Amino acid sequence: MIELSSSLSGMTFSLFELERKLKPLGYSIGGNWDYEHGSFDYKMDDKEGYLFLRLPFKAVNSELDSAGAVVELQQPFLLSHVYQDSVDPEGNIGNVTAAFNQFAEPKDKDGEFPEDYISLGQAHLHEVEKLLL
Repeated sequence: MIELSSSLSGMTFSLFELERKLKPLGYSIGGNWDYEHGSFDYKMDDKEGYLFLRLPFKAVNSELDSAGAVVELQQPFLLSHVYQDSVDPEGNIGNVTAAFNQFAEPKDKDGEFPEDYISLGQAHLHEVEKLLL
């Protein structure tokens, strides 16, 4: 994980407006959200793992699934998830009546971030700053 400095950190926005502005640029709300916090993720590459620019946020006035939710952006960072290239040795196959877990744990949830993608991540962050400021 590589933290990036941004003038967006600490600023508040309507979650609806952020979605409306960021989704056309390729951002999606990451699957790690809950009612109090989440993130917008931009996938930069997926050849040897997943490389993301992550824009984390936390709810400030209500839960995220509430109408009119307002969020505060936190410090953005670059993140690398290195996925399994074979069968997950810890995979849970369940029992005879239950379905198996098809999703393997990442090999490394915080993998090394390739140097040549750092400037690309910074450029994407600069684009978001121009859009929102």
